[in-house]
Amino acid sequence: MESSLGVNDLTHYLRTLLGTFFPDRLPVTEHFPARVATALDRLEHCFQKAALPRYNRNGQAVFNHLHSDHCLVYLWFLANTVWSEGGEPELSNKLYYLNKILHGFDCAPDTGLPDVFLVFHGNGTVLGKASYSDYFVALQGCTVGSHHGKYPTLGRGVALTAHSGLIGGCVVGDRVSIGCSAVVFGRNIESDTTVFRDSEGKLTFRPAGIPYAQQFFTDRI
Repeated sequence: MESSLGVNDLTHYLRTLLGTFFPDRLPVTEHFPARVATALDRLEHCFQKAALPRYNRNGQAVFNHLHSDHCLVYLWFLANTVWSEGGEPELSNKLYYLNKILHGFDCAPDTGLPDVFLVFHGNGTVLGKASYSDYFVALQGCTVGSHHGKYPTLGRGVALTAHSGLIGGCVVGDRVSIGCSAVVFGRNIESDTTVFRDSEGKLTFRPAGIPYAQQFFTDRI
């Protein structure tokens, strides 16, 4: 992967950020560099599927720590890696909190985001503990949340555009695109559907051709 910082420099950079925002003197353990590297491997796998030149150049994943959308996805992978490998709940919580501070992105370390996903302009986006699938895309101000403890189940290639949402125990098929400001509450959605608000504000469901998420990935969704 083409990375703006190697593992050692990225580890130092992240330690500095954590120490700046959370000066509580709780130690970052000796396992941290290995987890930084593991999260980079996960990011590489994800970005190798991206169709955008800033993420993938001729099949080589690209990571720039000063590209905020890159950093948002990386921090989630790192927080999730720390959480899944156990033993450092304070650190995974700090990384989660750091993502909220830097990017306004709210997604807990134990949320089951897929191996391949992208978030663009993630300020105000809240992704709850739903069931997600690969090639998921979310834009700014999106919400995936629960109702009476039930979360959505999302198929492959689901895209949430700006200020849209999925709430409650709905089952969302593959290649579903949710239009700007459309919020689906507890209603199942068939595969290959676009959901949007019409000129009168009515929530409308119609069969779709190419899904919105497809433009962001090289694989056929």
